[in-house]
Amino acid sequence: MKSLSLALVLSLCFCTAIFAQNSYSVKGVIADTANNSKLHNATISILNAKDSILVKYSRASATGAFSITPLKKGNFLMMITYPEYADYVIPFSLDSAKREIDFKQINMKTKARLLNEVIIKGQAAAIKIKGDTTEFNAASYTIQPNDKVEDLLKKFPGMQIDKDGKITAQGKTVSKVLVDGEEFFGDDPTLATKNLRADMVDKVQLFDKSSDQAAFTGVDDGQKTTTLNIKLKEDKKNGYFGKVDGGIATDDFYEGQVMFNKFKAKQKFSAYGIMSNTGKIGLGWEDRGKYGASGSDNVEFIDGGMYISSGGDDLDSYGGGYYGEGIPIARTGGAHYDTKFNDDKQTINTNYKIGSLGVKGTKNILNQNNLIDGIINSNTNQLTDNYVFRQKLDVTYQIKLDTTSNLKIMVDGTLKNNTTKSDYQTAARREDNSLLNTSTRTVDNDGDESAFNMSAFYTKKLKKLGRNYSVNVSGKINEVNNEGFLKSDNEVFNADGTPKSSKIVDQFKTNETKSSIFSTNFTYNEPVTKSLALVLNYGFSLNNSTADKKSFNTSTPGRYDVLDTQFSNDFEANQYINQGGAVLNYKKNKTIITAGTKLSAVKFDQFEAYTNAKYNRSFLNWIPQASYQYKFSAQKSLRFNYNGYTNQPSVEQLQPVRVNTDDFNIPEGNPDLKPSYNSNFSINYNSYKILTSRGIYLNGRFGFTNNQIVNNVTTDVDGRSIIKAVNLTDKTPINYSAYIDYNRKIKGLDINGGLSLNIYGRTNYNYVTSIVNGAPLTKLNTSTSVSYSANLSLYKSKEKKYDFQLYGGPSYNQQKSSLQPDVNNNGYSFYGSGSFTIFLPGKVQLKSDANFEYTGKTQSFNEDFTQLILNSSIVKSFFKSENLKLSIKGNDLLNQNRGFSRYANANNITQTSYTTIKRYFMFSATWDFSKMAGIKK
Repeated sequence: MKSLSLALVLSLCFCTAIFAQNSYSVKGVIADTANNSKLHNATISILNAKDSILVKYSRASATGAFSITPLKKGNFLMMITYPEYADYVIPFSLDSAKREIDFKQINMKTKARLLNEVIIKGQAAAIKIKGDTTEFNAASYTIQPNDKVEDLLKKFPGMQIDKDGKITAQGKTVSKVLVDGEEFFGDDPTLATKNLRADMVDKVQLFDKSSDQAAFTGVDDGQKTTTLNIKLKEDKKNGYFGKVDGGIATDDFYEGQVMFNKFKAKQKFSAYGIMSNTGKIGLGWEDRGKYGASGSDNVEFIDGGMYISSGGDDLDSYGGGYYGEGIPIARTGGAHYDTKFNDDKQTINTNYKIGSLGVKGTKNILNQNNLIDGIINSNTNQLTDNYVFRQKLDVTYQIKLDTTSNLKIMVDGTLKNNTTKSDYQTAARREDNSLLNTSTRTVDNDGDESAFNMSAFYTKKLKKLGRNYSVNVSGKINEVNNEGFLKSDNEVFNADGTPKSSKIVDQFKTNETKSSIFSTNFTYNEPVTKSLALVLNYGFSLNNSTADKKSFNTSTPGRYDVLDTQFSNDFEANQYINQGGAVLNYKKNKTIITAGTKLSAVKFDQFEAYTNAKYNRSFLNWIPQASYQYKFSAQKSLRFNYNGYTNQPSVEQLQPVRVNTDDFNIPEGNPDLKPSYNSNFSINYNSYKILTSRGIYLNGRFGFTNNQIVNNVTTDVDGRSIIKAVNLTDKTPINYSAYIDYNRKIKGLDINGGLSLNIYGRTNYNYVTSIVNGAPLTKLNTSTSVSYSANLSLYKSKEKKYDFQLYGGPSYNQQKSSLQPDVNNNGYSFYGSGSFTIFLPGKVQLKSDANFEYTGKTQSFNEDFTQLILNSSIVKSFFKSENLKLSIKGNDLLNQNRGFSRYANANNITQTSYTTIKRYFMFSATWDFSKMAGIKK
C-alpha cells in the first residue's frame, strides 16, 4: 500500500513537471488612452480559431492587467469585451518557438468614438477641422432653389451675416472671400456671397490666410486675414448663370442689379452693375485705407515702415464709404476674369471696378467732455453732402517658371475724385447749463487722388528638401490734390450769457501730398533637421514723401491771397529702413512651434520749409514673434500667439502745425515724440464632434502698450481745447477680449442651437489740463470701457415647409472717466434678430425678418433708445425651377429706423443720432438664369 502511494505521488510529480514544461500563456493590460484609464474587470475570452469554441475565460484586475495560463499550442482568437466599448478581437498562435505572448497595452475605443472615426473616414462630415481650417460640407445643409451663398453661410454654426452682408465667423470679421482659391472681385467679399448660387457649392473653408511669404516657407509671420474659400462642384464649373432684379418703391426708392457669370473649366468671367438708393452699394470700398482716402493724408510709421493713410484732414473726413448714415445714391459696376493655362503653369486674375456714391444726411452729436473741475456738454447739428467717383484696375499674374521656381506679379491702380460739403452748428454749455460758446462752420472740399502699386514675388526651391529662398520687390506711388473753403463764426459767452469774444475765419485751403515707396525683402529657409527649420530675412526700403498744405486769408472779400503760415506747412520727408531677422520653426507630429524676431533700423529726415526746421530721427525697432500650435486630432486644435511691434508717431503728431477747422478743438504737433511698443498675446481653440454636431470655438486676446502716444488736452475757460500728442511713461494701457461659441444639434427638437459669450475691455489714459482758480492744473485721466454680451442662436429648416433663425442676447457696457466717475455711461443693452420663411401652396413664400435694438439710459444720457426694424415680403415663384420671382416687400414696417450710437473715447462720451433709410414698400422682380453642365434652367 505504501509502495502504491509512493508510486502515485511520484507519478503526479512527474506529470506536473511534464505539464509545466509544456504550458503556454498570454498576458497584457487593457486601457482607454482617450481618457487615460485602465478598464478593470474587462472580460477576456480565448477561442479556438478553427471552430470558435471557448478555451479559457478570465477578467482583468483592478489595474487592467490579465494573465491566462496554462494554454496548449495552437491557433486562437482573443476577444475582449467591456460595456459601452467596441469588441476587440485579435488572432494569435502559440508553439514551441512562441510559448508566451505579451500583448503589452491593448487600447480600447468607445462605440461612439469608433463610429465618429468611421464617419470622418467614410462619409462627408458636416464640418471638418483640418489644423487652422474649418471646412463646411454644403451638402449637409438644406437650401432652397436659387439660394445664394449668403443664405448657405447663415446656416453654418458659429457664423453670422448682418443686414449689410458683413460676415462674422467664430468671433472674427471675414474680410476676404475666394472662389476655388482665387480672388473674386478682390476687395468686396459680399459680391461672391450675395451673387454666387448656393447649389454650386461643394465645400466652404474658413481659415486665417497667411501672407504669400508665410505660405511659401510654411513659417508664420503674423500676417493673417480671415478668409472664406468657396469650392465649387466640378459639374458647376462649365456654363453660365446670373440674375437680373429690379424694384420700384414708395418715397422714390429704387434698386436694380444685373449679375452675369460664365465659368468654363479653368476660366471665370463675371460682370455686374448696380443702381440703388436703398443702401445696396455693391462695392465695399474696402481698399480706401490701402490707397488713401480722399482728403489730406498723413504719413505714418508702423514697424519701421512708412505709409500714407487718411488720418483726419482739416478739409474732409469722408472716405467714400456708406455705413447707414444718410441717404445713399449708388451707381457701381465691375468685371472680373481669371484663368489658368499652359498646363496650369500660368494664371491671370484681373478686376475692374467703376462706381460713384453720393450720400446726403443730417447728424446730431451730443458730447460730454469730462474735465478736472467740471463738465462741458456740447450739441452739434451737422448737414453733409458728399460725393465720390472711383475707378480701379488690378491684375495678378503667376507663372511656374520650372518645377522649383515661381513668379507672382501684382499691379493695381486707382483714380478717385471726391466732392464734400459739411455744415456744422455747435453750442457748448457749462455744467450749470449756461451757454459757453457757439460755432457755425462750413467746410467744403474738392479733391483728386491717384494710386499705383506694383510688386513681384519670386520663390525658388533648392535641391535639399525644405531649402528655399524668395525675393519680394514692391513700389508704390500715391498722389492727392485737393482744395476747399473753411468759413466759421465762433463766439464765447460769459457765465451770465453776455458775449465775451468772437472770431470769424474765412480761408481757402490747398493740399498736395505725394509719396513714393520702394522696398525689397530677401528670405532664406534652411532645414536644420527634419523637424526644425531656420528662416533668415533681410529687407531694405526707401520712402520719399512731400506734403504742401496752404491756408490763405482774404485781402479783399472773395480774394484769398494772404498766406497764413500758422496753419500752413511744406515738408519733405525721407526714410531709409534696414530690417533683418531670424525665425525658427519646429514641426513634429501634432506640434508646430515658431519663434523669432526682426530688428529694424530706421533713419528718418524731415525738412519743413516755412519754419526752416529740420527733424532727424533714428530708431531701432524690435519685432519679436512666437506661436505654439497643437493638433489633438482632425477635429480639435489649440494655438497660442505672441507678437510685438513698434508704432512710430505720425507726421501729423510730430509736425508743429495747428489745424483750425474747428476753432474749439485744435490739434498741435510735438516733434519730441518717441515710438510706442505694443505686445499682443492670443489663444485659439476649436473642437467639433461629428455625432452630436457639437462645436466649440474659443479665442482670447490680451495686449498692452509701453510708452504709448496719448493726447494731452488743454482746455481753457472759454472751452477751447489744444490737443497735443505726448508719450505716456508711468502707466501701461491694456486691452483684452474673450469669445466662446458653443453650438450643437438639440436632440428631439432637431434644432441647431448655439450660445456665445463675449467680453471686450480696455483701459486707456490721457492727460487733461484745465484752468482751475486761474492756473493750469494737469491730471491723468483713466478711461475704462468693458462690454459683456451673451447671444443665443437657433436655426431649424424643413425643406419646402419652413425655416427660421433667431439670434440675440443682452449686453452690459461700462464706460467711465476717472475725472468724473459719477457721470458715467454704464448701462444695459439688448440686440436681437430673427427671420423666417413659410412655404405655401402655389410656390408662394412668406418672408419676414426683424432686428430689435435697446440701449438703456445712463448717467451721461438720460434717455432710452429702442427700435424694432420689421421687414416682410410675399414672394411668388414661377416655373418648375422657381427662377422667376415677383415680390412685394415692406421695409421698416413700423417706421422706427433711427441712426444711433454711443461710445467713449479718452475723457469724452458721445451719443450720435443720424438720418437713415426708413419705411418704404417695393415691388420687384427677380430672374435667376443658369445653364450648367448640360442642365438647362
